[in-house]
Amino acid sequence: MAANRRRIYLDYMASTPCDPNVVAVVVDCLTGEQGNPSSPHWAGEAAARAVEESRNQISEAIGCFAGEFAFTSGATESNNIALLGAARVLASAKNRIVTFATEHKAVLAPCEHLGKNGFEVVVCPVHSDGRADLALTAREITSDTAVVSVQLANNEIGTIQPVREIAQLAHAQGALVHVDAAQALGKLPVDVDDLDVDLMSFSAHKLYGPKGVGGLYVRGGLEGGILEPVAFGGGQEGSLRPGTENAPGIAGFGEAVRLCMSEMGTEAAAITTMRNLFEEILLNELPGVRINGALGNRLPGCSSLTIPGVDAEALIANLRDIALSSSSACTSGTPEPSHVLSAIGLNAADSYCTIRIGIGRFTTCSEIESAAEQIVGVARRIL
Repeated sequence: MAANRRRIYLDYMASTPCDPNVVAVVVDCLTGEQGNPSSPHWAGEAAARAVEESRNQISEAIGCFAGEFAFTSGATESNNIALLGAARVLASAKNRIVTFATEHKAVLAPCEHLGKNGFEVVVCPVHSDGRADLALTAREITSDTAVVSVQLANNEIGTIQPVREIAQLAHAQGALVHVDAAQALGKLPVDVDDLDVDLMSFSAHKLYGPKGVGGLYVRGGLEGGILEPVAFGGGQEGSLRPGTENAPGIAGFGEAVRLCMSEMGTEAAAITTMRNLFEEILLNELPGVRINGALGNRLPGCSSLTIPGVDAEALIANLRDIALSSSSACTSGTPEPSHVLSAIGLNAADSYCTIRIGIGRFTTCSEIESAAEQIVGVARRIL
């Protein structure tokens, strides 16, 4: 890359850059006391304090008790523990799992596994903006339903789901409610009591924290009985996630959440302004551009845009200094169209012409203008 060319990162939905303040906390933990948090001596106690301080920070942010929050390696593991663990508890009484067509593969895959092991899995369709169809959902949640799993905010189109209303439907039938909140925490207010959910999954690297650490909220406590462990070992994290805790990563997770809580209001407004600027430029400069998702009810920094006639992979290949994506990072490289875009009614041709932009804390207006200008220029050449 030429020395005078600046790279622009617009893939915040896939992963956020680690905030420098978070890096400082992680480094301090790495270079400080090196004990195992389970060890009874002074070095272990120091590591344990770092873990518990973060647990308290995150629990306060989501409105739960510290004893209801377990640390994991990320939302994928949290989703698996929640779904498989709840299914094990409820298998003798209920055998139905209800979820939605736009869910992340980290939910759909364990649901598919349960479907191969005696459970009836119902994948509900969604409206064209990605929102759940509440009337249809109400019909699918029956007295046989063990768990209802729904994303709070979608990772491809940014649509925010009516979680509270879905939870009411589920609880009326005695079902547990699991929410994948990986994309929501730090960007939206998240309160487990207000949303009335039983299980909630999180990932630090979606909110300026380190990769490889996440969490799981469990209503009633980690040993309260609504989950059975799916892995076994030393008994850490209420035995739901055994293994030595990643104290430096956990410390960084706590700091990342603290920063997000203090900056959320002003940060969301600034990010929304940049997203709207980006979309306005593309809508004005390229014919037929369409924005996907619930336009009035989506994440501030997420923009999914279909540019008819412009193959997304070809566009991205010609934007060597701009990081953006054509779908979820977890499904990129697969030949099939995005399952999220298919679920909201896009045909294969339009799906292959759709890009996803993720804007965040370190994005600037000048970067947005430059990126939009470059995308328009390349798109016109392809057209």
